[in-house]
Amino acid sequence: MTNNTHQWYALHTKPKAEYKVAAALEQSGFEIFLPEITTQENNQTITAPFFPGYLFMAANLDEVPASTWRWIPGLCHIVTSGSQPAHLPADVIWLIKTRLQELNGQASAGAQADPGFQPGDTVRITQGPLRDMVAVFEGPTRPSRRVHVLLQVLDYHRRVQLQATDLEIVAEAAAKPQKRPRRTRGRGRRIRH
Repeated sequence: MTNNTHQWYALHTKPKAEYKVAAALEQSGFEIFLPEITTQENNQTITAPFFPGYLFMAANLDEVPASTWRWIPGLCHIVTSGSQPAHLPADVIWLIKTRLQELNGQASAGAQADPGFQPGDTVRITQGPLRDMVAVFEGPTRPSRRVHVLLQVLDYHRRVQLQATDLEIVAEAAAKPQKRPRRTRGRGRRIRH
């Protein structure tokens, strides 16, 4: 159903209704793109929507009556910019498809992240806005390419999710901040060295 007058639109669905909405729209004659990511967990291949709650539809909304797609069970609305449906360039859809093929190819080739860290290991963040900060490795998350670390900022521990490849192990001596020698015995009594 796509031609040069059709535009791509993002559709917002109810939770876990992406496949049902995609099937209903395809039966109505629309071209649908539902990005999926494949992961390996416990020796099983699991496929899930890459953008939970969203899918893409190619259509010319000037030619198609809104009733064709508006009342599909599980569909919430078309993503808008102001009051108009926001269309996406075909290049963006092509880029998403290409990147997902790469990610799914890595997963099927067994290139899952085995970070090599153990819970409790001290790690340094090597990329992004938290670069060079030291954290405590907590464990893998789903999908398995991401991990949780505990970051201490202002005496408050915060769980952060990062790519496993953005971490490096830190030697124990470098990980612990050096303590300053005590200057007082308490109540302002100075220690003389």
